[in-house]
Amino acid sequence: MTRLVALPVTLLATVMVALAADQSPGNKSEEPDAFDIEPPLLKQNLSDLPLSATPAPDGDAARLEIQLERAKRNAASAERLCKIGALAKVEVEQRLLKVVRFESDLANARLAQAKEKVAEQESQVATGESPKSELESAKGTLAQLTEAAQIAGVKRERAELEAAEANLRRQQKLLALGSAEKSDVTRAEQKLAELKAQKN
Repeated sequence: MTRLVALPVTLLATVMVALAADQSPGNKSEEPDAFDIEPPLLKQNLSDLPLSATPAPDGDAARLEIQLERAKRNAASAERLCKIGALAKVEVEQRLLKVVRFESDLANARLAQAKEKVAEQESQVATGESPKSELESAKGTLAQLTEAAQIAGVKRERAELEAAEANLRRQQKLLALGSAEKSDVTRAEQKLAELKAQKN
């Protein structure tokens, strides 16, 4: 009889101790988001559309800088999550590609702002409100930002092409294993062909 009463009391006490331990602030991990694991990437959740096909029209550089920093943090943690098996390799590749895209968009936004500033300086020099040295300085900055935007654009094209090639190889392997459909491989081939056509 004592055993019958002791067993439920012991179980109840164990559950209460476990709940109290979960609620204690000292039980939290030192790393923020250490156990924030994203759900598995499902095929129907993938989009063939690029995340940001066109750069920001107004050159919202501050917003893009914030998004770039967030993307860099996500990409940095992705490698560790992939190693422990919490994240797929394709998701790691997508996070790295997202960083490259944001870098390109940010370079284009800064270039657009520099063009606006040069146009403004030219009008001020024409009216005599500003010295010519400021215009020359703005043109020098514009030249540097133009080069940076071109480099970022080339890096983005290369990264997107490499991602498309990796996706095609992945889809071909999955088809060989019977885990993918022929339409998936065809779609990956079309995407790669489109990117190669844009590059040429």
